[in-house]
Amino acid sequence: MKVLVLNCGSSSAKYKLYDMTDETVLAEGRVERIGLDDALITHDARGKERYHTTTPVRSHQVAIARAMELLTDSKYGVLKSVQEIDAVGHRIVSGGAYFTEPVLVDQRNKELIAECSELAPLHNPGAVVGIEAAQELLPDASQVAVFDTAFLATMEPHVYLYALPYELYEKYKIRRYGAHGTSHKYVALRAAQLLNRPLEELKVITCHLGNGASITAIKDGRCVDTSMGMTPLEGLIMGTRCGSIDPSIPLYIMEREGLTTQQCNDLMNKQSGLKGMSGVSHDMRDIEAAMEEGNERAIQAFKAYVHSIVKHIGAYTAVLGGLDCLVFTAGVGENSPLLRSHVCSQLAGLGIYISEERNHDKEKEKEISTAESSVSVWVIPTNEELMIARETAELSTRAIRQRN
Repeated sequence: MKVLVLNCGSSSAKYKLYDMTDETVLAEGRVERIGLDDALITHDARGKERYHTTTPVRSHQVAIARAMELLTDSKYGVLKSVQEIDAVGHRIVSGGAYFTEPVLVDQRNKELIAECSELAPLHNPGAVVGIEAAQELLPDASQVAVFDTAFLATMEPHVYLYALPYELYEKYKIRRYGAHGTSHKYVALRAAQLLNRPLEELKVITCHLGNGASITAIKDGRCVDTSMGMTPLEGLIMGTRCGSIDPSIPLYIMEREGLTTQQCNDLMNKQSGLKGMSGVSHDMRDIEAAMEEGNERAIQAFKAYVHSIVKHIGAYTAVLGGLDCLVFTAGVGENSPLLRSHVCSQLAGLGIYISEERNHDKEKEKEISTAESSVSVWVIPTNEELMIARETAELSTRAIRQRN
């Protein structure tokens, strides 16, 4: 089975084509700056020359059509026809209260995904457009929606409900949904595989630390808590997001600065976090470089970031009733030995000890805990696309069997 994974954002479309017989990546690419005259198209196919160009791309439909052309191109492609694609897996950031597992896309499901756009305004609208384009270009392929929030939907009501009048939950479904669930699921399953133990027997904390960041507690193979909330703004300090703050602060700032609701929302989502605290950048590499130069604001931003991570790991260890495995993943989690070192040095009280030699070596996937550590600590590169491809193939195969 060949599965195409599509990830459409507000101005981008990424794709990856898998042969699921051995989970080989046949081709992958991305179209960025959709809607502009200088959109960037990058395409890499197995055993073929790389394709890269700048050209006008007016819509997601045009972007995905261009991807189909490249996949079947005699020079750059790997397919003779798009009919070879059996299924398309669409990454959907939020399934809200509607979806707790992957689903085949029909008109009703597409409408419900669109309804969830207020929870993921930068992603769900683009995903719906991507679905429609794929349905048009690949009418014979199964269309599967895979939700970032699905793995996190196992939280108990006392965990996902906020202490607001219950009527607001009933009317508007105001609750914790979390994000990055596909990533958390992938690395948790991979950790269990590396430890040669069933995930259902492990107490695991997964740290997805990128420009967006979240931490998830997993017990009995299920998510029991996660740091992001109704939107991706809650929880850890992030690249440009403030994370959890006193709820009165936005009201105070709006009154003093005369900001609109949207302006305050932009302030907390796009101008805060590491960027706002340091005055340097949202990028951890820039923060670390500024720290080496003695930039005090960068140092304080880094310390605050570490503190927010340590605090969540400590709390979730208590929630889990202990901890077997701690996983670092995503851009910062995978690529910043300094961050991992600072976090783990503050977790010695939990019996966590790491080898600085292992922490700093170049191996991508590795255990960095010492023999003395009571918790196994891992760095595991995330692979959300592969997780989506697996779930897409599984659901598509099941649907075919049911039809037959």
